[in-house]
Amino acid sequence: MYSEQFKESLALVEAAREKNIAFEPARMTAEQKEQVLSTFHPDYKTDEFETLTVGPNKGEKVPKELAATLQAHSRITADSVNLSAPDYETDVLIIGGGGAGTAAAIEAHEAGADVMIVTKLRMGDANTMMAEGGIQAADKPNDSPAIHFVDAFGGGHFSAKRDLLAKLVCDAPEAIRWLSELGVEFDKEPDGTMITTHGGGTSRKRMHAAKDYSGAEIMRTLRDEVLNRGITVVDFTAAIELILDENGAAAGAVLMNMETKELLVAKAKTVIIATGGAGRMHYQGFPTSNHYGATADGLVLGYRAGAKLLYAETLQYHPTGAAYPTQIFGALVTEKVRSLGAKLVNKNGEVFMHPLETRDVTAASVIRECSERGNGVDTGNGQAVWLDTPMIEKIGGEGTIEKRIPAMMRMFGKYGIDIRKEPILIYPTLHYQNGGLDIKVNGETTNVKNLFVAGEAVGGIHGKNRLMGNSLLDIIVFGRNAGQHAAAVAKETTVGKLTLDHIAKFEAMLADAGIKTETVSPKLLPNYTKQENI
Repeated sequence: MYSEQFKESLALVEAAREKNIAFEPARMTAEQKEQVLSTFHPDYKTDEFETLTVGPNKGEKVPKELAATLQAHSRITADSVNLSAPDYETDVLIIGGGGAGTAAAIEAHEAGADVMIVTKLRMGDANTMMAEGGIQAADKPNDSPAIHFVDAFGGGHFSAKRDLLAKLVCDAPEAIRWLSELGVEFDKEPDGTMITTHGGGTSRKRMHAAKDYSGAEIMRTLRDEVLNRGITVVDFTAAIELILDENGAAAGAVLMNMETKELLVAKAKTVIIATGGAGRMHYQGFPTSNHYGATADGLVLGYRAGAKLLYAETLQYHPTGAAYPTQIFGALVTEKVRSLGAKLVNKNGEVFMHPLETRDVTAASVIRECSERGNGVDTGNGQAVWLDTPMIEKIGGEGTIEKRIPAMMRMFGKYGIDIRKEPILIYPTLHYQNGGLDIKVNGETTNVKNLFVAGEAVGGIHGKNRLMGNSLLDIIVFGRNAGQHAAAVAKETTVGKLTLDHIAKFEAMLADAGIKTETVSPKLLPNYTKQENI
């Protein structure tokens, strides 16, 4: 049942709708953006971060939850497995079965490599599947990769690695063509022209989508291609430790069956980490839009083996996570809702910001509205603001929501909320891991030979904030890139003697640093059981 305050606020939003549709809120200045970020964005809360005392990033700050899992014990010791009798041997071992991992597998297989995917859940159980809004590519006459670069570089606070971002935007049109030829059903006009829309922080309409099932449609297509090619996929099997050879190059992984806990050894000439994000770490207690297995596994595996992290202190809190009802608390409300015309409105019925600022600025502004300004709506589970979805039908005409964002309509419809007729309540949700393992432009880590990384486990492509639609682009461009280069390197690689010596070395560093912990990592899955003192 709605509270009286809830109903009063809803009435104010509805009464102001026509006026708010016509209202054009100003964009923030650079100074205003910096002010709202430094005061309200979670990445700027210094007491929520911890300085690492061991490993390649010693002396740098990361979220407390990440520090605990990076500076934890391995799940195994060197004598836990017999490295001389591998259970699997392959050219390219891919850890992770989401969009980046499957794109890498397809390209490595195309290059003639023997490929194996291992994934702790099922192929396709990934953040890719849950991505909704679309994929960016500058492939229209009024756009260019250079303009795409400027948008993304500015949106990432001018901190992206230029060579990585240049590859992302320059390879984008080809990525769309590749996906289309594989069978992705992008939205098109009757004459076959791709339908494109704006995203936050973009100066051109370059967002290609498949309604608001974009990630699911891409994942469906990639998964089918992997299966059709007969690529080996080992489901419900997690990589819990990388294996190096005597020369320090990546040479496989120790695997654990998620059901039986049996340990297995996979030997490989090259390894690709494509383990995705970290939303299920619930940094700072935030809800998350991420899939169940997003627990920063790849960062742990790479770090313990000596790979350096980049921008691991930066996360993306999507500004519009569902705040009501509680059954979908934290679920993603795609930015496409705002691209189609819905505006952010406070409890007084006031539009308080431009709806298409960059995600970090928008998230910080929502938090400010609910905290400092006291203009949030009490949902019974915290504060929130309105996203006035009926504006979409007023602007685009009746039927626009069902045609362009049917997943959103159905998600809320299950709980009796018709987003065509009533607004929805939102609050930021932990969404994307901006930071990750540091790579060169060929996808290989900067300091561990033959170890490649693709997708959300990479740091540096987007800088310290990511624009909408560049993540689905990232997994395709850098997934394909990692697959191509890992396959090429595998042809020239002779694997030396396998070793897990790095585990003992890391344990010695923990001891020298005085770190006493009972935590083991990677975490693999979140624990939502309630611990009660009896």
